[in-house]
Amino acid sequence: MIPFSHTWPYDIILGDIYVQYCPFCNTDNVLLPMKPKELQTVREGKKKLLVFPCCHASPTVIDNDGDYLLFDRSVR
Repeated sequence: MIPFSHTWPYDIILGDIYVQYCPFCNTDNVLLPMKPKELQTVREGKKKLLVFPCCHASPTVIDNDGDYLLFDRSVR
């Protein structure tokens, strides 16, 4: 069972990945330094260190689906 506390929703807009707000500092509309093609490599098992540009928090993305990123630690 995947813990919901370790997931965060994302959107793909014009080839960029955004989150509605940062789970660490609450900054609105954060552009993530990750491309949609990297989502497939994460689904295949490769982990991705994701550094949020607003506050430099750095969780690791361990999986994803069409709506949520799954991190290695709690983000809620």
